[in-house]
Amino acid sequence: MLTSDPAARQDQKRDPKQGRIRALCAAAGALAAVAVWIIEVPLLGIHLIIRFGGGHVETIGIGQIIGVSLAASLLGWLLLAILDRRTAHARLAWTSIAVVAAVASLALPLSAATTTAAITGLIVMHIAVAAAVIPSLSRTSR
Repeated sequence: MLTSDPAARQDQKRDPKQGRIRALCAAAGALAAVAVWIIEVPLLGIHLIIRFGGGHVETIGIGQIIGVSLAASLLGWLLLAILDRRTAHARLAWTSIAVVAAVASLALPLSAATTTAAITGLIVMHIAVAAAVIPSLSRTSR
């Protein structure tokens, strides 16, 4: 359902803080991932190593953690902004899609991580990002 309700569009223009709040939500996802990485890698000594199909082995570093978690959070923000403009049930639709995406993202650690510790560590990281981003971004939708 496309919404062309002028009152709804005017309501969207009334909240100048929404962009800043959503940016903080995206940053919270990256910070959650960094916090988990700091606990897992330097403190617990877990090696977050993944193996891709051709046998290429790679250790996940802090830069990749920040980049991927921030990119995923920003894509979530983009999707929420689109749904806010196009449907009356943006919050429900976005939350459902975000939860499915978070669950689907667990396929990578389950299939590519090389050790049980790496699998567990990456799953915890995915859940931490989802727990920080999904509820906070969801609350910003009308």
